[in-house]
Amino acid sequence: MTVNSFGARDELQVGDQTYEIFRLDRVPGAARLPYSLKVLLENLLRCEDGTTVTAGQVTALAGWDPGATHGAEIQFTPARVLMQDFTGVPCVVDLVAMRDAMAAFGGDPQRINPLIPAELVIDHSVIADAFGPGAFQINADLEFNRNQERYQLLRWGQQAFDDFLVVPPGTGICHQVNLEYLARVIFTRETTAASGLPQAYPDTLVGTDSHTPMVNGLGVLGWGVGGIEAEAAMLGQPMSMLIPQVLGLKLTGALPDGATATDLVLTVAQLLREEGVVGKFVEFYGPGVAGVPLANRATIGNMSPEYGSTCAIFPIDDETLRYLRLTGRPEEQVALVEAYAKAQGLWHDPDHDPVYSQTIEFDLGSVVASIAGPKRPQDRIALSQARRVVGQILAEGSQVPADLVGLDEASAESFPASDPIAFGRIEDHQRPVDRSRSRVDTAWPSAAVPVTIGDRSVDVDHGHVVIAAITSCTNTSNPSVMLAAGLLARNAVRRGLTSRPWVKTSLAPGSRVVTDYYEQAGLTPFLNQLGFDLVGYGCTTCIGNSGPLIPEVSEAVTAHDLNVSAVLSGNRNFEGRIHAETKMNFLASPPLVVAYALAGTMNIDLISDPLGHGPDGEPVYLRDLWPSTEEIEAVVGQVVQARMFTKGYADVFAGDENWRSLDLPSAEMFAWDETSTYVRRPPYFDAMSREPEPLRDITGARVLAMLGSSVTTDHISPAGAIRKDSPAGQYLLGHGVTVRDFNSYGSRRGNHEVMIRGTFANIRLRNQLVPGTEGGFTRHLPDGAQMSIFDAANAYAAEGVPLIVLAGAEYGSGSSRDWAAKGTALLGVRAVLAESFERIHRSNLIGMGVLPLQYQPGESAQSLALTGEETLTITGLAGAGAVPGEVTVRVENDGVQRQFTAVVRVDTPAEREYFRHGGILRYVLRQLLTSERGEAG
Repeated sequence: MTVNSFGARDELQVGDQTYEIFRLDRVPGAARLPYSLKVLLENLLRCEDGTTVTAGQVTALAGWDPGATHGAEIQFTPARVLMQDFTGVPCVVDLVAMRDAMAAFGGDPQRINPLIPAELVIDHSVIADAFGPGAFQINADLEFNRNQERYQLLRWGQQAFDDFLVVPPGTGICHQVNLEYLARVIFTRETTAASGLPQAYPDTLVGTDSHTPMVNGLGVLGWGVGGIEAEAAMLGQPMSMLIPQVLGLKLTGALPDGATATDLVLTVAQLLREEGVVGKFVEFYGPGVAGVPLANRATIGNMSPEYGSTCAIFPIDDETLRYLRLTGRPEEQVALVEAYAKAQGLWHDPDHDPVYSQTIEFDLGSVVASIAGPKRPQDRIALSQARRVVGQILAEGSQVPADLVGLDEASAESFPASDPIAFGRIEDHQRPVDRSRSRVDTAWPSAAVPVTIGDRSVDVDHGHVVIAAITSCTNTSNPSVMLAAGLLARNAVRRGLTSRPWVKTSLAPGSRVVTDYYEQAGLTPFLNQLGFDLVGYGCTTCIGNSGPLIPEVSEAVTAHDLNVSAVLSGNRNFEGRIHAETKMNFLASPPLVVAYALAGTMNIDLISDPLGHGPDGEPVYLRDLWPSTEEIEAVVGQVVQARMFTKGYADVFAGDENWRSLDLPSAEMFAWDETSTYVRRPPYFDAMSREPEPLRDITGARVLAMLGSSVTTDHISPAGAIRKDSPAGQYLLGHGVTVRDFNSYGSRRGNHEVMIRGTFANIRLRNQLVPGTEGGFTRHLPDGAQMSIFDAANAYAAEGVPLIVLAGAEYGSGSSRDWAAKGTALLGVRAVLAESFERIHRSNLIGMGVLPLQYQPGESAQSLALTGEETLTITGLAGAGAVPGEVTVRVENDGVQRQFTAVVRVDTPAEREYFRHGGILRYVLRQLLTSERGEAG
């Protein structure tokens, strides 16, 4: 029940419907706030309960100091949760296991459901193994065969859980489906309020994918979070956050003819990386906003992680309403969005400048055709300089630091699962490389290798483009750039041009609407003739699912160490992430992807050099093929119609024959397959008592790993390929899985047995207990035997010895990965003692029942002369009625004892409850058991 301290509860009449709303104008100071903070303020007003969300939090937000590094801590309750399959499967697995536990306690398992709407889109598993005619069905069948066990679970969850929607594979990318269909802009929900009216409030969300801010373009506030945070939100728990700084980007002017949304977002990414916006909200305002189409707004929001902001949001205006109508939203919903936004001061006024922490003015007219790369998305290169710059890169190197750090490291580590970045302590010292002064031509290095592809003999050389992929959520939601690519393809075919034979070409749109309007425009045959056949609806190349290169090309590249390139319409391009054999990866608009497929090389000036020659021998230039802005807009107006969206999404949850044919028992409990290597029942509720046990001291613990500073979640959490000789590889081999079918850790996040074997197994981990050794190894004490961290944890468990991890500063930075905390807990680690923590990982450890401890200021393992060979006993927990603020750590080694105190980093009332219960999952289950018992009584 809302406390309503500010008298904000009111009613809003829209047509024949009346809604309960919480008025922002009842809070002094609300009018001056930026749009994004007004959305947060409404959230606090509506959710104020006097305990978790207090009047003090409302007052603190209304009194926001734009000059402060950050404001007070508040509790944010999103309207819904968005997931994709890699990061979402563990959430579903845990929910299913909670049903089992509910039944074991004699409760009603059907009470275990998401407490707010949860939507999962399967988009991360399709790989472009095949390309060319028939590729879509080949890749869809391969995807299904690889992932059938995971999909069985999701299919069951689709029919078993309330408020849980699953968009099957082969449908689209979560962000585009969110933008075109799932997002409400203004949310409505039936309540138990005394008024009996449905509530209306801003649509907000958290997503388990880093590019969740794409929906910010629609005025919907949302960002990426880790799996544990998403689970907490699903289970009705608010999220703790610090009120951020908000940077206002004032837009003026309009995009010039020939400049695309991709050029705009690459320019904005470069600008904001130069400015430094890590962890801030970015908000767009000013007279230029009205002229930015919504699809372009979404493109800008999509790359928010690449420039480091938590979100990059546009306010609601007429363009928002136009897009809602275009995508087939009901007229009643559009009317509600307009009425609510205007009533609450959320409607964009180009003449009103809200208060911001900082403002930047940006002239849209300054944007020029661009690409970005070869290793980072912020390193923009004007197309007019591209040949010269790439030549310098080949001859002299990229000027990008060999080791990625800070934001770049965190972003690179989010591959392939697109884990959201934990911004808490990330620095952004690596600024974009300045390419503006590249005026000197450099002799291109050449090592041409003759290759026979089919019946054609060609040379493959340094700088050649071997992947040209129209892919990713960034651009495939944008009809203007997608149709520009199709029109350019049409023009190229009509002039007799073809893609170069060494280029692997692919088309992976973000939704079926794209292929519908391609068909309507008659452009599909032209794309197909250039090799841009449909390979799937999913992320593909942008997350490294690019599949193999053309075999003959692959052999030439690897045998002769050729420095070749991928060109993709994506958002990330770190070396080794797009394809292991492409050292350079350039981000480009979809029409430029087509152009580079025609050229087949980066060794071309697309402004002045011909792409090729027609049958008449005449040169054909990019300018001859590039469609005008007027033509693009005309085709968009003709073929992109609301009926496409309503028809395309009418059966969005149905799936193809593979999906519908899954054997699906209609039981309320999931039938775990004990032979599955993808989905296993996790042990989080094993030996759980109905009431929380008293806090216990940690006695006689051993150090599992002693780590330095800046240990990221990538060091801790399983990620990437599974090695044959690793504990996880040996487990899979022991269960009859061949190396060829190992798949990745990301695809096996639903199997804790695989994941705990990969925890602390990163090949770059440096455990000071095994100096000179890198990887997931430690010493078992006291005998000193060296073994894998997993084997040591098992040995300690058999001996009944609790475990501790020692670490330096900024422990758990990087991407926000649930398994960095889950794996730690399942290895038997009871506490982590560090100099400092990344805020989200610290919270995640508590969510899994692991105690985060921090050295006193000025102290560290080094200053305390800890070697990691000691036994440690932590006292001050046992007998405490509540989680204490400090504990005593008693250290013993060779019979000598000493002690020091450590700070308990369980910072909020909610965290104290989670820890007392042994983690958030147990806390929520006990709450539901208690409420059920109360209702029964």
